[in-house]
Amino acid sequence: MLLTSTDLPDVLLIMPQVFGDNRGYFMETWNQIRYAAAGLDVDFVQSNVSKSEMGSLRGLHFQFPNPQGKLVYVLQGEVYDVAVDVRVGSPHFGKWVGLILSEKNRHQLYIPPGFAHGFCVTSGSALFAYHCTTPYDPDADGVIAWDDPELGIDWPVEEPVLSDKDATAPKLKDLLDRLPSYEG
Repeated sequence: MLLTSTDLPDVLLIMPQVFGDNRGYFMETWNQIRYAAAGLDVDFVQSNVSKSEMGSLRGLHFQFPNPQGKLVYVLQGEVYDVAVDVRVGSPHFGKWVGLILSEKNRHQLYIPPGFAHGFCVTSGSALFAYHCTTPYDPDADGVIAWDDPELGIDWPVEEPVLSDKDATAPKLKDLLDRLPSYEG
């Protein structure tokens, strides 16, 4: 397994070891001992799967208080996955990183607590999986406008399919009192 930092040092790209032959492939999507040895020592308490159609954009979601770290990956299809640092006072506040995650590259992304997360489906459909470090808390649920011009995220779609929540999300600057603080 290869674990590397992205342009946002706390967001990690993980390339698991994949064993393949003429029948298909096998890979571990999580092994606490192996991942900790590689540098990702976290506990997951919830696992989720979502299925979305081409052009669907989910996000940018965060949770505060009770922020979630997420290990995300694609089981089927392809997405453009984005993490945004929303920790007030962080040297990377408002910066984002975007990467392609797919069933072909089998990459994973670890998005730590204090970051917003979203993805856009770039294939016909996508089956997206993620493990979370804290349970979903509807009272702590937050969302940032996917098209916030101050973030300037280069999404691969101009008119995405959105939920009502995502379509009416506020800009980052309007949420400063609802965001976590950077603790260095």
